[in-house]
Amino acid sequence: MTSTTPDPRLPSAEGSDAVPVTVLGLGPMGRALASAFLDAGHPVTVWNRTPGKAGDLAERGAAVVAGSVGDAVHAGQVIVTCLIDYDAVRSTLERAACDWAGRTFVNLTSGHPAEAREMARWTSSRGIDYLDGAILTPTPAIGTPSATVLYSGAADVHAAVEVTMRALGGTAVYLGDDPGRASAYDIALLDIFGTSVSGIVHAFVLAEAEGITPRRFAAFARGVGALLPEMIDRFAEQIEAGDYPGDRSTIVSAASGIRHVIAGASGHGIDVGVLAAARSIIDRAVADGHGADGLARLTTVLRAAQ
Repeated sequence: MTSTTPDPRLPSAEGSDAVPVTVLGLGPMGRALASAFLDAGHPVTVWNRTPGKAGDLAERGAAVVAGSVGDAVHAGQVIVTCLIDYDAVRSTLERAACDWAGRTFVNLTSGHPAEAREMARWTSSRGIDYLDGAILTPTPAIGTPSATVLYSGAADVHAAVEVTMRALGGTAVYLGDDPGRASAYDIALLDIFGTSVSGIVHAFVLAEAEGITPRRFAAFARGVGALLPEMIDRFAEQIEAGDYPGDRSTIVSAASGIRHVIAGASGHGIDVGVLAAARSIIDRAVADGHGADGLARLTTVLRAAQ
């Protein structure tokens, strides 16, 4: 199920739609979430383990800063968390000795799927209606059309908070009743981001070592980045079909290219640990007889290593 909003701000929640919302955790994302709920007209209560993080939320006269987790949970009908990890979420909820009847807990904390599923079991054992979620956009996007949030968990729980969570803006996607599904998307997408950032910073260091200024290098680096969207779509088709043609590039050519990069970086004393790990996968594919295949074939090598 997908819902979108065409305007920068969603209509204010009025009357029965003005559900009281509590936000636990006031890091940058938590403050952005609380602000979006306020802008949509919801009564908002906030709590943070370290006092003084509410910023202008309270100054705007719309958010109540709770003195305890229990008070914060008691004040809300939809309880939203965005903390550092699932351990912090559990530790926080254990401090909320209150009745959860009529309340729904939406956890937007990053973690991995097994943690989300365990959290669903943990909350269920305590009679707490639980929905897991993953935020795919940075804090400035929250409450705007460019926001994207994924949700997973019991369908009736999602239905109970769907209208309220529209305050976060943009696109909301419900992925089904497996509470770990949103987190599964999140970690796979973070995989792309994390390894891409690693490659980008490594490339800048290598370019600088060869006397290339960052700005000069960036002009060409953007061209490499522009290749990725089409490559992602092409790889998806090939992986689903189980067919990996080497008509555009081959694993053998990738093996040659990565050896050149490793040699160049090593010559400047630059760490090549990530590149060496990538090379080992490529070399395994060549050894298995897949050298003439396209790069999407590397997925089968990774599966075989599981």
